[in-house]
Amino acid sequence: MGLRETKKQQTRTAIADTALPLFLAHGFDRVTVAEIARHAGVSTNTVFNYFPAKEDLFFDRQDEVERHLAALVDPLPATACCPAAAVRDDLCAALRRADPAIGLAPDSAAFFRTVEASPALRAREREIGERVEAALAAALTTRHPADAPLLAGTLTGLHRAVLRELRRRVLAGDPPTAVAADLAAATTRAFAPLCACAAPGTA
Repeated sequence: MGLRETKKQQTRTAIADTALPLFLAHGFDRVTVAEIARHAGVSTNTVFNYFPAKEDLFFDRQDEVERHLAALVDPLPATACCPAAAVRDDLCAALRRADPAIGLAPDSAAFFRTVEASPALRAREREIGERVEAALAAALTTRHPADAPLLAGTLTGLHRAVLRELRRRVLAGDPPTAVAADLAAATTRAFAPLCACAAPGTA
């Protein structure tokens, strides 16, 4: 990455890092892009150059999230016997290491509450989920051309269900370690009808 691209990435990161605490403290709908720009020391136009919509500031990693499941199966890892195993093993590993990306960070409850309080964020979250499913279906088409849409819907639906239960328990105040352990075991059981090969550590 060249110097110009590095500086652009640093500016983008700085703006997003400024925006999130404001959203968590005051609510997504009450914070304006102009306020974020002022706190970040840039112009409002600069913010929009990096984030075309206000929701992009909150879900600043959405491109990575949308590609994640597709990347797990294209190509399919040698350690996975099928796409379901690849998704299951990745999700269980994230739970066991308490990955902040899935909602096990110290401020996850505040993040989730902010989403729940904003119709705009809930709508964007649904859109992201739809794009996750479409990307996974496209990735599965080569190996499973006839079944790709249904398989992608099944896998993304189960993946969302696990993360939805994680959110519910985090918002209920359950200890993250207990949430992670319980859901890793539950995920293994839930994926069992979809995949004949054993999850790591259960054989």
